[in-house]
Parts: sequence; structure tokens; C-alpha cells
Amino acid sequence: MDWKIFTATFMTIFIAEIGDKTQFAAMAAAAQTKSTLAVLLATISALAVAGALGVAGGTILSKFIDPVKVKYISGFAFIIMGTWILLKKSS
Repeated sequence: MDWKIFTATFMTIFIAEIGDKTQFAAMAAAAQTKSTLAVLLATISALAVAGALGVAGGTILSKFIDPVKVKYISGFAFIIMGTWILLKKSS
């Protein structure tokens, strides 16, 4: 296990998720039920599956595309999605 990569990835994902709409969705779900354990486990499972898909996608892409380009493509996709969300909300 490369702890430097683990720590950098953990911090990047953790900071990106704080205040994210996923966190607010989890708060709303927890507020509507007394079964907070079910909400917690569902949230953890959903984030684990989404993260696994991202890791799998990155692993596959890196076999066909230079990893530096994958980084730029991911960043560009993030910007496009953010722009789309901003424009969608203002409509």
C-alpha cells in the first residue's frame, strides 16, 4: 500500500465531498427517518460503488490514454458539468 497516494487521494476526495450535494442528500434522508443506520450504510455503499466505478474507469482509460491526459480530461469534464449545473439552475 502506497500511503502517500492513499493520503493524497483521501484528502482530495474528502475535501471535494464536504458540502457536496451528496452530503446534503444524506442529511435530508437522515432527517426523514429514524433508521439512520440504513441511511448511513446506503450512503457509504453508494459512494463506494461510485468510487469503484471511477477507479475502474481511470484504470481502463490509462491503458489507452496517457495518465496525464486522463487527468486533464477528468478536470475538463468536471468544469463542463459544473458549468452545466450553473446554467441549468439559472434557467
